[in-house]
Amino acid sequence: MNAAEELAPGLWSWARRHPEWHPGEFGAEVVSFLARGGPDGAETLLVDPLLAGDDDPAWELIEAQAGERIRVLITITYHVRSAERVRDRFGNRVPVTIHGHRAVAKRLASTAGFEAFAAGDRLPAGVTAHPVGRPRRFETPLLLPSQRALVFGDALVGTADGPRIWAQERIDERVLRFNRERFGPSLEPLLELDFDRLLMTHGPSLTRGGKAGLRAAIDARPWYHRPV
Repeated sequence: MNAAEELAPGLWSWARRHPEWHPGEFGAEVVSFLARGGPDGAETLLVDPLLAGDDDPAWELIEAQAGERIRVLITITYHVRSAERVRDRFGNRVPVTIHGHRAVAKRLASTAGFEAFAAGDRLPAGVTAHPVGRPRRFETPLLLPSQRALVFGDALVGTADGPRIWAQERIDERVLRFNRERFGPSLEPLLELDFDRLLMTHGPSLTRGGKAGLRAAIDARPWYHRPV
């Protein structure tokens, strides 16, 4: 089990095996992020955190970086993962809140410390949540201004060819048309945001050139995780 990797000053990531979804090589591991945010970096931002037990070395990173408050940010309903474990482990030491779409509440054993947000909302530490999809998805990419980073849950993934829109079914003309006419255009407003890093919980992220990476993903053929 690898320790966290520092991607940039104040930004770390680690990959862990998905506890439930095992589609093959892709998706066997998912990525979590920790960033410093807020005034003077006093807040700890955890995005879709997954920790593999009490001895996971990523706990040491969270311990070392725990600031005045911990914010657990969830990009998509399915990514609740270890959010409650973080809250329960650190809640007696610093305030811990879990932020996510209102549907996240159904996946929590306890809603203590949970704060729902909607696409378009401004969250603590300057984080903003953004809508995607037509019809709109529950997923809300998150802009972390302290890192000039845009974080995706499932809509975008890192592949050998760079970031790509993740198709959830085998690609045919219907899927291509939907991506071209409806989903791809829903991502266009994100290009107006101030970011350079493009972070993805599936596959490799871009620590620079993220806006160009998003542009390329919108223009490219979508990607499906199973061989055709």
